[in-house]
Amino acid sequence: MPSAGRIRSLARSRSVAGQMFLLQLLIVLLLVVAAVVTLVLQARSDRFQAARDRSLAAAQTFAHSPGLVGTLRGPDPSKVLQPLTEAARKEAGVDFIVVTDRDGLRYTHPRPELIGKQFIGTIAPSQAGHVTVESVHGPLGEEVQAVVPVEDDHGNVVGLVSSGLKVSSVSSAVDRQLPLVLAAGGAALTLATGGAALVSRRLRRQTHGLGPSEMTRMYEHHDAVLHAVREGVVIVGDDGRVLLANDEARRLLGLPPDVEGRPVAGLDLDPRMAELLGSRRLANDEVLPVGDRLLAVNNRPTDRRGGPPGSVATLRDSTELRALAGKAEAARERLKLLYDASVAIGTTLDVQRTAEELTQVASPRFTDYATVDLAEPVLRGDEPRFGVGAEAPELRRVALGGVRDDHPLYRAGELHRFAPPTPQATGFMSGKAVLVPDLAVSSGWRTQDVERTQAILDYGFHSLITVPLKARGVLMGIANFWRTADSATFEEDDLSLAEELAARAAVCIDNARRFTREHAMAVTLQHSLLPRGLPEQNALDIAYRYLPAQAGVGGDWFDVIPLPGARVAMVVGDVVGHGLHAAATMGRLRTAVQNFSALDLPPDELLGHLDELVGRIDQESAGTDEEASIAGATCLYAIYDPATGVCAMARAGHPLPALVRPDGTVEFPELPAGPPLGLGGLPFEAGELQLAEGSSLVLYTDGLIEDRKRDIDAGLAILRDTLAHPGRTPEETCDAVIGALLPARQRDDIALLVARTRRLAADRSAEWELPSDPAVVSRARADVTQQLSDWDMDEAAFTTELILSELITNAIRHASGPVRVRLLRDRALICEVADSSSTSPHLRYAAAEDEGGRGLFLVAQLAERWGTRYTPEGKVIWAEQPLP
Repeated sequence: MPSAGRIRSLARSRSVAGQMFLLQLLIVLLLVVAAVVTLVLQARSDRFQAARDRSLAAAQTFAHSPGLVGTLRGPDPSKVLQPLTEAARKEAGVDFIVVTDRDGLRYTHPRPELIGKQFIGTIAPSQAGHVTVESVHGPLGEEVQAVVPVEDDHGNVVGLVSSGLKVSSVSSAVDRQLPLVLAAGGAALTLATGGAALVSRRLRRQTHGLGPSEMTRMYEHHDAVLHAVREGVVIVGDDGRVLLANDEARRLLGLPPDVEGRPVAGLDLDPRMAELLGSRRLANDEVLPVGDRLLAVNNRPTDRRGGPPGSVATLRDSTELRALAGKAEAARERLKLLYDASVAIGTTLDVQRTAEELTQVASPRFTDYATVDLAEPVLRGDEPRFGVGAEAPELRRVALGGVRDDHPLYRAGELHRFAPPTPQATGFMSGKAVLVPDLAVSSGWRTQDVERTQAILDYGFHSLITVPLKARGVLMGIANFWRTADSATFEEDDLSLAEELAARAAVCIDNARRFTREHAMAVTLQHSLLPRGLPEQNALDIAYRYLPAQAGVGGDWFDVIPLPGARVAMVVGDVVGHGLHAAATMGRLRTAVQNFSALDLPPDELLGHLDELVGRIDQESAGTDEEASIAGATCLYAIYDPATGVCAMARAGHPLPALVRPDGTVEFPELPAGPPLGLGGLPFEAGELQLAEGSSLVLYTDGLIEDRKRDIDAGLAILRDTLAHPGRTPEETCDAVIGALLPARQRDDIALLVARTRRLAADRSAEWELPSDPAVVSRARADVTQQLSDWDMDEAAFTTELILSELITNAIRHASGPVRVRLLRDRALICEVADSSSTSPHLRYAAAEDEGGRGLFLVAQLAERWGTRYTPEGKVIWAEQPLP
């Protein structure tokens, strides 16, 4: 028999041959199955009948055995009857013989443990004297059992005898016949399968494996397909007669309606066409004239693969094919133009450059001249405030591209307003593209400028498409496409292409506008956070340069901060990243440095406080998604003292400064390298340099020396060579450095600070060392008065005596060891008193009856400003007065 997989495979067959084969196979299979089922049912019936007869015979025999009635009425029926029933059961070949009382309680059973239990089965008829035969599911399985009453001589039922036999224990002749029937069925099925396969193979060849529905569908759609194609089909038989011609062939060849069956020679065709159709020769796109048409003919014989003899010819109108090919080529060119536009437009985030890219793509491939006019706010990055339906605003022509340059159109950069009747104003106010196929017959556009429009016509312009430039609901301007006499007139198909080009350009222009606005905002914020100018001081000659990145503002900053004692602090820093966040972070750090410098901290301590501040900022921003953390920041802080020529510096991950000696020698002094701000965990160290007068200290950010096309070492080498020119002023040095190191495409901010040192002249300072004795205060006042007299500053003597007297007295009273007094004449008169104590004095407001506490209050009133700074040896209290 075939396997189930074979049957399923045949069931899936859709061909006529496959279905016929499957039908024959199923018929034979059903016959075999029917025979087997019949035999099985007959065997089951025979088994039940045999089991019934044997059970009934055994029960009746034992029920009528002599002495059974007396035994049932005896004292112990089970003891007597149990061995007798077992012997009788084995002799009769049944599964059980059970004797019960009249109520069905067992006296005997093959399984002794069931004696005394209720008999399972129907006993009511037997209690009435009838014989009962039934099928039950008893303790031994499915059984056929007979129940026979036991009657005494008077016909009274005194007990019951039941005998039963399992159906499975009865064999039948069918068991012996079934293997033979199955073998015969299998042989018949095999023979039927082989015969059906032979018939199906022949049928499959004749039907080509098609199913009934497919064959029906094929013939139903044969004529529809054949007559709907745009290609003529002519089938010619071996005898030269036309077997079939579709509608297209009839049209192209002018064939009559009854052409089928007629010889080709009698169709009044062109001789060359008639010869080709009747010759059965091979032809590939052979062009033959038929009337005013040129037909491309292909001819093939039909018997090359065992088909009937004859030929089939296909005909195509080559004149129509050329028109279709031209349209396909035009569509391909348009698609390529749109692809090129998507690549070429929007390469930068510059509004004017994006507009120029639109004109360059459109001219001359789509139009002879292309212009772009934008509203003034767009060029600044702002959003125009006019809306659709308002009067056309004043526009500026930002881009113009064309095949020649002697045209009369508005030039790039000109400002103009289109009059309401013009196509430009109409398209702009309606927000829809406008096509003007013939400018000569259009009067509306002449209202703009009669003389100019006439010059445009005289030049040869004849067709115009104007498209509004609108993106994300913002109307920014218009794009105009012009064609001259040498080009075809614009058509409706060209309007969709112009709209697509303008739409892509509008999105790019809007992106550039938004970037311009955001960049301007960031630059404005950045410039507002940077120094507006350099403070007045005499310690350094300073020049600086700050160049924001072209792609976006960053977080570079610098600062020059005057400190007490004629000293000056210089700081240069860099926040990693670009944009508003980097600029805002730079402003916070710059403000923090100014505040920390007011405490007159050493460079290393100031960087430590700044590092803690950055860490706190990061912790605050870590809890919210609205503000990004500081990705990294570097800083270099330096303090220069013109009185000693010492410059103390510390850096936090920042590049080393460059030191230019008066003789032009350039070096990068090794300073302790601290970690970038915000990392925490490591202390900062300061270093000191002794600078000769006329030395230049150059501070910068990494954007100056590092670039994608140049590493840091190469940048440092160029910087060294550029600085090695003695005698340059700081301004000249800045120009030389920027000229040598500025990259062509600046991607990072550049901050450059050049400071040339000065020394405070010896005759502009005076210094005394006093013992810790109150008696020296009067002598100090006298020395200070004499020094002020030498400086021609007698009018400041009284105030200075009071200030120094109070400061020296406090130092002697609250500190131990000698006291140093220094008087400096710079942009202000500076009084300094240094002692060995690290205790800072505090300003107090003494009550009317207090005897002390007014000293520092008096100093604060007399001096312009005062303060304290700490040194490794103790502290310095200073006070400044304006020069007389």
